[in-house]
Amino acid sequence: MSAPEWDVIVIGAGPAGALAAHQLVRQQLRVLLVEKRAFPRWKICGSCLNGVALKALEAAGLGHLLNELGAVPLGRIRLGLQGHQLELALPAGRSLSRGRLDLALCEAAVAAGAVLRSPCEATVAGCSPAGREVRLRSGDDVQTTSARVVLAASGLGSSALGPELPIETRISPRARIGAGCELKADVRGYGNGTIHMAIGRHGYVGLVRNEADALNLAAAFDRPHLVAAGGPAAAAAEVLAEAGFDPLPEATTSPWRATPALTRRSIPPAAKRLLLLGDAAGYVEPFTGEGMGWALVGALAVVPLVLQAQREWDHGIEREWARRHARLIGSRQRFCHGLAFALRRPGLSRAMLSAAERWPALTAPLLQHLDGANLQRITPEPCP
Repeated sequence: MSAPEWDVIVIGAGPAGALAAHQLVRQQLRVLLVEKRAFPRWKICGSCLNGVALKALEAAGLGHLLNELGAVPLGRIRLGLQGHQLELALPAGRSLSRGRLDLALCEAAVAAGAVLRSPCEATVAGCSPAGREVRLRSGDDVQTTSARVVLAASGLGSSALGPELPIETRISPRARIGAGCELKADVRGYGNGTIHMAIGRHGYVGLVRNEADALNLAAAFDRPHLVAAGGPAAAAAEVLAEAGFDPLPEATTSPWRATPALTRRSIPPAAKRLLLLGDAAGYVEPFTGEGMGWALVGALAVVPLVLQAQREWDHGIEREWARRHARLIGSRQRFCHGLAFALRRPGLSRAMLSAAERWPALTAPLLQHLDGANLQRITPEPCP
């Protein structure tokens, strides 16, 4: 493999992959963007962009897309727990369906000069001193191509990473299962501009209106309870009732989709000429747009390392990506992990809600976290 065909191959055209492709092609690199599914596609996601995600898009020069796509401003979050409810003002946030956001980011990457292969399934293959091979499958057609660097942004439980790679996926024994559906605009209740978060003993359900006024549901449930309840629709109905939220009979007839186990880590998040990005690098139960923030911040942070790798590759790049990912994204994921720990304990979570009701100032650290008050720490930094 003396001359790789591409400078970068990005596997997965979700927010992390598409934004990384957009940023890299603007650096005059030859970028191939590979997506398994055809656009537009619906994804299980809370459809929320918090302050971190908004600032990342602005830093990438793509903040204008949100207004053009009709993203809904989010001003409040409504929490429901054990029949008690609390509303808080959000410092920043937008709601936008993943179908429209993912397509727009992918189109921006292509407009900047990236080459898109979709639908096409990609698998990371062998490596040589010059580059990393990737197998591409479109129907019965199978090809092999190569790049100096491969970015795997292929999501949870992706088949893009073969077992021969020296990367271990560790799934938490208590990892919850994600589930979601979308209800039509004529469903009553759950007003516009507010994130509704219902918290139950065995999971939570987030609800928000998107740019089409449809009601997006994104949930996470304990696996045993999901099975015992008879599926995500019944499990969601239980959580809404526990929280004191209005029932949604429409959700019982709506098609639900589920995810693999949510909380997991890829160790390490890199191998020779391969860097893992977005959900493929690690994931925990998110909170109010955090997952989208992790994806977009990671896309910005990986760019300097990919540029360095165009000159030469050494193991220091792998170590540096693991360090950056842990500092920029791992720290925010630890925050969500701690919050999930508290919400799984009814007594502790009820005490937290009661304290927030009595002393609203206690919620300031949470709101600052969602707003990305420390964004100066997560903007792209030069390579050492």
